[in-house]
Amino acid sequence: MLNNKVVLITGGTGSFGKKFVEVVLRDYPQVKKLIVYSRNEQNQLDMQTQFPDTTYPAMRYFIGDIRDAERLRRACEGVDVIIHAAAIRNVNTATYNPDECIKTNILGAQNVINAALACGVHDVIALSSEKACAPTTLYGATKLTSDKLFTAANNLSGTKDIRFSVVRFSSVLGGSGSAYPIWKQALDQRKTTLPVTDKQMTRFNISMVEAVQTVLFALEHHVGGEIFVPKCMSYHITDLAKAMAPSCQLEETGLRTNEKLHEELITNADAQDTIDLGNYYAILPAVTFNHSREEMLQHHGARFVASDFHYCSDKNTQWDSVDTLRAKIKRYIDHNFEAK
Repeated sequence: MLNNKVVLITGGTGSFGKKFVEVVLRDYPQVKKLIVYSRNEQNQLDMQTQFPDTTYPAMRYFIGDIRDAERLRRACEGVDVIIHAAAIRNVNTATYNPDECIKTNILGAQNVINAALACGVHDVIALSSEKACAPTTLYGATKLTSDKLFTAANNLSGTKDIRFSVVRFSSVLGGSGSAYPIWKQALDQRKTTLPVTDKQMTRFNISMVEAVQTVLFALEHHVGGEIFVPKCMSYHITDLAKAMAPSCQLEETGLRTNEKLHEELITNADAQDTIDLGNYYAILPAVTFNHSREEMLQHHGARFVASDFHYCSDKNTQWDSVDTLRAKIKRYIDHNFEAK
């Protein structure tokens, strides 16, 4: 699928980008070029140590910002596939710097679309977030807007052979802002009490490898305009605490402003557009000029979900236990230790 292709990943020095590069270099040894596009020089230098172009001749490292339309367009010349992972993701950062968040997450997304259309790119997959689903924060609203821009971009393609789709998944175990790194820091400081906003909280659970696999699945199967959502395990926040520190007490601090008690990936309002793909769901575009709904259903060999469907972490049928969470934490620790 990616062999003999030129692939560019925006925000490529982030945690997703590093794992994506690792998987592609392992599974697609004939990839022609794999371009890491990001604005952080130090992160690129660190990544070049892990993936040097002397060992991996397909690797390229481009300094650039998705806000810079001209630089982005130049970087996309000759590119076959774009994975768009660049974003301002921290909720507080977005709240305190709303104009900067809009410039990156919305205007930057439109720059990616324009560059792809101008440069003859064939496939574009944009990364979204669970916070784009019924958003309650500025960050979530910008990601929902980005999702809408990418799904609608297919209607701008004209005669160009290009497809735009989106992948939406939840926070990754160990990701910035999740409970794990906060509690890990508390445990390293030998604290005996862990803070939790609400003991009833549930969350979806996905590993970085599963996130990459979802992107690759979307890349292989998309028609254009779909929002792909992986089927994830759910967990109770109290079970994560038991897996990490069974002897610690939990201290409730109350939900933060706009924080959801349960994560959502597909709203009930989207049920009428959602199809079941086995290990994934896909939300079909509400308006499409390139393919009829019947053609998309036939392409995917899928069926619509029930009209009352709502993919929310507390309503999930698949759950992690304390033991499975403990095993996943061990794999996460082992991998990060080996990476260092």
